[in-house]
Amino acid sequence: MASVRNGENTTILANTILESEAAHFGRLAKEWWDPKGSSAMLHKLNPVRLRYIRGAIDSHFRCDDRGLKPLMGKRVLDVGCGAGLLCEPLARLGGEVTGIDAAAENIAVAREHARGSGLDIEYLHTGIENLDMRGFDLVTSLEVVEHVADPAAFIAGLADAMADDGLMILSTPNRTNFSKMAMIHIGEGLGQIPSGTHDWDKFLTPDELTALLQDAGMKVTDTRGLMMDPMKGLTLSDNMSLNYLVTAVRG
Repeated sequence: MASVRNGENTTILANTILESEAAHFGRLAKEWWDPKGSSAMLHKLNPVRLRYIRGAIDSHFRCDDRGLKPLMGKRVLDVGCGAGLLCEPLARLGGEVTGIDAAAENIAVAREHARGSGLDIEYLHTGIENLDMRGFDLVTSLEVVEHVADPAAFIAGLADAMADDGLMILSTPNRTNFSKMAMIHIGEGLGQIPSGTHDWDKFLTPDELTALLQDAGMKVTDTRGLMMDPMKGLTLSDNMSLNYLVTAVRG
């Protein structure tokens, strides 16, 4: 079982956690699992992200793409897990899943929802710096790096938690004029995304995120865009001007 290095959750957490961000998402915790609530956009994103993750898992671990449990026997860490929207499907894919989050409210909701779903998922209220556990086969962190105080320290922490032959998958908005218009002016302005969720200046370009991963000893093996198609809705794309996913392994 995972444990926390600093049980007091004191200054070490300041390396990556912004308390204002944790408070913002904690206020949304009770609606996290409502597909029509404040996290509605995440519910639309999740199936697309899961298709990407499943493909990356099958490729990296050489799984049968028809298999139901490709993560069986694999240890999985989801960082910035919220109320468990990604942790639960990863557990259903057979993973031994640990989810960590900076907001205690999210962890409480995640634990309750997992119990109701009959899933054995370990949830911890902590930051990546404090997690005293290593060797995860899969490390995921989706829509999180743009909310941390120190992206370099955060990425280094993710890399430190991963097994030598493990897989890391990240997603984040790109810092473009299009993302500012779509996610902040339109998304937050029209109430499709909770107001104050994003700070465009903290968005990372693919080159910037790649550089952080390289500094942490990682190598990017794939990058794909997430775009809104008028006919299909959110879909994987070669266009990364809105949002993108990154797969990385040890360099």
